[in-house]
Amino acid sequence: MTTIQPLGDLTLEGGEVLPRLEVAYDTWGEFTGDNAVLVLHALTGDSIVAGPDGWWNQVVGPGLGIDTDRFFVVAANILGGCKGTTGPASPGPDGRVWGNRFPAITVRDQVAAELMLTEHLGIDRWHAVIGGSAGGMRAVEWAVTHPERVERLFLLASSAYASAEQIAWTSTQADIIRAAGPEAGLELARRIAHTTYRSEAELAERFGREVQPDGRFAVQSYLQHHGDKLVKRFDAWSYIVLGDAMNSHDVGRGRGGLESALGRVTARTVVAAIDSDRLYPPYQQQELADLIPTAEPLAVVHSPHGHDGFLIEHEQVGALARALLEH
Repeated sequence: MTTIQPLGDLTLEGGEVLPRLEVAYDTWGEFTGDNAVLVLHALTGDSIVAGPDGWWNQVVGPGLGIDTDRFFVVAANILGGCKGTTGPASPGPDGRVWGNRFPAITVRDQVAAELMLTEHLGIDRWHAVIGGSAGGMRAVEWAVTHPERVERLFLLASSAYASAEQIAWTSTQADIIRAAGPEAGLELARRIAHTTYRSEAELAERFGREVQPDGRFAVQSYLQHHGDKLVKRFDAWSYIVLGDAMNSHDVGRGRGGLESALGRVTARTVVAAIDSDRLYPPYQQQELADLIPTAEPLAVVHSPHGHDGFLIEHEQVGALARALLEH
């Protein structure tokens, strides 16, 4: 059951104070003092990672790769999100919904919010911090900013910084929302995003040039379906705020560069790439594996599903998680 936890005021990296921060989180398993695992979700995810409605319920659960019979698993909704944690859909200090007045935040601010939750829960050190995509951005930031609190680190389909191409995709989606309005803009933005989440080969094999009876290309209908689904469950201004936060991601910023920053990591680290990922191409994970001094050789997950492979290839990802957590 999701808990909404008040945590007090949060001073953001830009100097603004975000008042009365609340963080939504869920837990599974029992805390024994040294078995806590933090799982960090991707852009439009939430704190429900396990169970019937969990977004990673074939990786997290009893007897699975992240075994809730052995580990105390914590998943929190991201700062700036719209699934219980303070974000644009939350009421501001004046009682009105923040909306587009919500302050700019960074990945480091999101980790600062998660640190406040960590301290509230009485967890001194995470047995592991795990994240893919945007969750991987926060996971590596955790290990760089708070190396003494992270014993193991699992990074999937993520990077040490947002690349020019990633910023281009994300900022264009934000501009579409601003130009077309929250609902129409979010639906269009999600279509663009979902195209980048899948591989060209998968789209070609699944849809090709097939035309439906209604005259739409099958791939067009598929993307519209995913756009419509997101509009029903997500806030457009959160999408913009979270995208801007991802664009801020650069662990080397203000730390003497990438090599210096990643050299701070002391956690035993596994970095996994998706071989068909065109949004977070494998060279970015190779860079993480090369520059984190405690990282094992890069693991490659074989998948036709592109970036979303880290969510879909449960057997491969679960095996990597189990090996890291249990040794």
